[in-house]
Order: sequence, then structure tokens, then C-alpha cells
Amino acid sequence: MNIDLTDTTSGRINATLVKARRAMGSPAVGMVLTLVIVTDEGSHYDALKAANEASKEHPSRILVVVRRPGRSPRDRATARLDAEVRVGGETGTGETVLLRLHGELANHAHSVVLPLLLPDAPVVVWWPADAPETPSKDPLGALAQRRITDAAETEDPVAALRLRADSYAPGDTDLAWTRVTLWRSVLAAALDQKQTRVTATVVEGEEYNPSVELLALWLAARLDAPVDRVVSDGPGITAVRLSTEEGDIRLDRGSDSLARLSVPGQPDRGVALHRRSTAELIAEELRRLDPDETYAQAVGFGLDRLGHAAPEAGAGTAADAEPTGGSGSDGDAGATGRTAPKGASARTSGGAAKGSGKSRTKRSGGEAAR
Repeated sequence: MNIDLTDTTSGRINATLVKARRAMGSPAVGMVLTLVIVTDEGSHYDALKAANEASKEHPSRILVVVRRPGRSPRDRATARLDAEVRVGGETGTGETVLLRLHGELANHAHSVVLPLLLPDAPVVVWWPADAPETPSKDPLGALAQRRITDAAETEDPVAALRLRADSYAPGDTDLAWTRVTLWRSVLAAALDQKQTRVTATVVEGEEYNPSVELLALWLAARLDAPVDRVVSDGPGITAVRLSTEEGDIRLDRGSDSLARLSVPGQPDRGVALHRRSTAELIAEELRRLDPDETYAQAVGFGLDRLGHAAPEAGAGTAADAEPTGGSGSDGDAGATGRTAPKGASARTSGGAAKGSGKSRTKRSGGEAAR
């Protein structure tokens, strides 16, 4: 059921939602959270499609905020709210309200959204593309327990990671971090099997990919061992090598979804590492609403440490493992890291990793920052 409302108010939208639920024969509200999507006219379709898929696992009231301030002074001076209410059909057990804020009202989206939030339910705000510099201080972000950004959708992904580190507040997370959950799970499980010292690490992946940078930062922070960030043709993360006293632990993934895990003393085996859709990533983030301390540690570790020589610190050991609160799904709780003492360092080697003929190592300066 789709209902269009022109030049309306938040009160009328709430009344329309109640009538629509009764017309559908389900007057009770069975939703567990409110998901606010802040996007533009051109991107709202894909974002809403992903949110609707995620709402099958997490029934939600989805509020899509599309700002249309106008170009002319007359348009900017005119405040109007248009809405489209969707109940049933693609929304499943949830509800969707598409809000178009015209003119001056575009600068006061929080005043429109606040009356539409589900009472006594968590609020999650997601910026699929352009996020504010400090999400927690944004008027909409201040309403939420969790704030989701996506550095991969920005013009300069690595600069976006720096901004996320500088502006981090408990409750912030980024889909670039969510994309490495499976890699973290497999690597942590491999280290749990081999109680041995890790002396060096190589992370190989395409350039300008924030997920590759975050995985390297996580390993550097948790293992307290030198990390070489090697640039490959991709796509995404292509390989991780952990050098130990007993040999190398390798996790390699090509263009398909099947990776190869090599552990000293064990036969090689295939591991499923498929590239997940946005809907799967959002569904994972909605499974937990407490602060992600592991993400905070990784993003705040310092991108400058990946790209220039630094004194090598003592290598981490598998005996230092501690469970972490990473943003994993039910099967990701094993994505434990290794506790790193203060002063953990990461560096870039002088040449490409062995066996990566097409790779090149990121250098210090501006190139390493991208």
C-alpha cells in the first residue's frame, strides 16, 4: 500500500501510518528499531532497496530523508514536506516513509524525523554516501544510538577514514569495516589454531580501498608486528600473509568468492569469502547496537603508520588473544584479535611481497595516505 502526501506534516504522516496498519489488518507495531537513511534523490532507490532487504531480518520503520533545498532564493525560502508512506508489499512487516524536504525545511530534517521515531526503540542513522564531518554532532546523528557511514562511497576514501578517526564517538561505524568481518574471522581462527609468534604481516589489496587499510590497521594494532601494505590489482583485499616462526599463514582470494587458507603443518583448504551486498552489511550492523570498540581501535590506530618506516616493536603472540567486540554477525564472534601493547607499529617494506609480481608497495607521503 502506497499513500502519497503533499505539503503535509509529521502529525499527518503518523496518522496515515496508523490507518494503513489497520487497513492491512495489523494494528500492532512489531518493529524493533527506526532506521533513518539520509541520502539524495539519485541514490535513495538503491539505499532503500538494501534497507528493505535488511528489514526482513530486523523489522524496522525506515525513514528516508531526501533534502531538496532548491536553487533559487524563492525555492530556498519555501518550506514544504512531501511524503510517501509504504506499508506491506516490499516493506514486509515494516514501514517505509519517504520524506522530501523542500526549501528551508531541508536544514531542519531532525524536526521532521523526531515525531516519526518509534517510541522506546533504538534509532540507527545511515549515510550511504556523503556523511557529515562529525556524525555524532549532526542533528540527525544526535538522535541515534548507531551511526553508519561508508568511506568507500566518498571521493577520497582514505581521507574519509582519517576524518572518521578524528571525529569518532561511541556508536560510530563504517561499512568499510563491516566488509572485512569475514577476513577477520578467518585470520583469527587460523591464529587460534597455531600458538606461535607472528613476526611480520603483509596485507595485499587494491589502492584507495578503505577496507584494505582498515584490515591492515586492525592487524597492526592487535599483533604489534610490522605490517607491509602492498598494492595489487584487486578487486578489494586479495591476500594476507602472517609470518611466524613455523612458516607463513596465508589467506589468498582471487576474483571469485573462494579463498585459499594455508597454515603450516596443515593441508590447504578453501574458505568462502564472498563479497557481500549492501543489504547484508546493513543487516550485520543492525544485529548489535552497542559501541564497536574494535572498530574504534582500528580506525584510530593511525593511517600514517602504514606507509613509512618505523622502529619495529616486539612481535605479538597467539597466547595474547582476547575476544573483541567487533561488528561481526553470530558467526563472527571468533574474530578475535591479539592484544597489542602500547607503541604498536606498522611499516611498509622496500619491495613487493614475494609471489605478488604485479604488486607494488605503498610509499610514505601522499601516496601512502590514499
